[in-house]
Amino acid sequence: MSESANERIADLIEITPISEPRVADRKARTRDAILTGPIAGTLMRLALPTIAVLLAQTAVGVAETYYVGVLGTEALAGVALVFPVYMLMVTMSNGGLGSGVASALARAIGAGRQHDADALVLHAIVLAAIAGAVFTVGLLCGGPALYGALGGNGASLRAALAYSNTVFGGAAAIWIVNLLSAALRGAGNVRVPALVTLVGAAVMIPASPALIFGFGPIPRLGVGGAGLAFVLYYVCALIVLLRYMASGRSGLKLRMARLEWRLFADILKVGIPTALNTVQTNLTVIIMTGAVGGLGVDAIAGYGIASRLDYVMIPILFGLSSAVLTMVGIAVGAGQAARARRIALIGASVGGAFAEIVGLAVALAPTLWSGLFTGQAPVTITATTYLTTVAPTYGFMAAGFVFAFAVQGAGHALWPFLAYTIRTVLAAGGGMVVVHVFHAGMAALSAAVAISYIVFAPICGVPMLSRRLWRVSVKQNAT
Repeated sequence: MSESANERIADLIEITPISEPRVADRKARTRDAILTGPIAGTLMRLALPTIAVLLAQTAVGVAETYYVGVLGTEALAGVALVFPVYMLMVTMSNGGLGSGVASALARAIGAGRQHDADALVLHAIVLAAIAGAVFTVGLLCGGPALYGALGGNGASLRAALAYSNTVFGGAAAIWIVNLLSAALRGAGNVRVPALVTLVGAAVMIPASPALIFGFGPIPRLGVGGAGLAFVLYYVCALIVLLRYMASGRSGLKLRMARLEWRLFADILKVGIPTALNTVQTNLTVIIMTGAVGGLGVDAIAGYGIASRLDYVMIPILFGLSSAVLTMVGIAVGAGQAARARRIALIGASVGGAFAEIVGLAVALAPTLWSGLFTGQAPVTITATTYLTTVAPTYGFMAAGFVFAFAVQGAGHALWPFLAYTIRTVLAAGGGMVVVHVFHAGMAALSAAVAISYIVFAPICGVPMLSRRLWRVSVKQNAT
């Protein structure tokens, strides 16, 4: 998009300047709704814009998979090899360090520490730039070895590298956009991240095929064009969000300030364990992809299609869970431990029920999903095996996911970290054992994933039984 287009998007975000009293009034209304309003209603008001946005992003990803599928099985397999690593970066930035940023901001706002809340924005950008550089260097240098180890070779490996080098070349922009969005969500501002993402999705859906297949003066870029569409969107979103945050109209003010270790620590005490959780989640998928790679390129493609539904569920749950995190963080910062705990229980109930309904529906008709991407029987068989086994356990996965965010909102991350670790051992470790020791196939791998989801939920839910944890959280944030 051009500079003038960026300006038009910025104008959509806020057509007229807002005075400081109006900004303060809007912030006060949001805080009061979280602390005194109906929990379910406030939760949905905060969650739905984020869910809509993430569904739009997911729709772009699904459309991209469809476009890449037109290029053939090798191209589809190449993207499937990169997808877990790409999602590792996205989930680390959104739900990993992003959760740390949102939690720190929510608790600061709940406690009335506005100066700290403003300063946390700059600290988040610094962390994002560092993390983005790590991903860029790591994947440009180590991509060939990684994708080769996962089963890529020949045309599928070339496709994986073309896609990966483009996407991870823009990693810093992706990280900064996601952490700025997390900062806004932590402050209860869900409208602006939603608007920026929806505009980007509307542009990317036609832009992606134009770059993949070529259109007019645009050359045919193949798989690399799909990655370029993502990068272009994030660069434009970065420009818009930086301008908006610097204006102060968001209720948070991006300004130059002295970097303080205590603020980095406030982000990282939640962000690092949560980022490790996302590492473990995606490591599980990577290990599973490597195991499936021994079954052939059709199996890789089928598993990539099926496991992508897991990732489709995550944006919906992330929207709900990020709202839970914000509400819990502000409630804890304001000293309302009992309300924070009720918010967590209501959020987990809503998320678990929704995910279980979707999971059962997909398990009963798996080809409704796999048929969107391929009609090849060997690919469909692998996808169907996974979906009929794993999808019915989505309710457990969802409840655990929401509980984890709630505890992180309170400034703690131990129990979620333990839950993710055990889930990784059961799914990835169990999957490797059934393949290499018992020489089993996709059915056994899928069963290992399903068992890990079932165990995951009650471990994440343990803190709900501890009233002391919530009281301790309140005392820590009052100091």
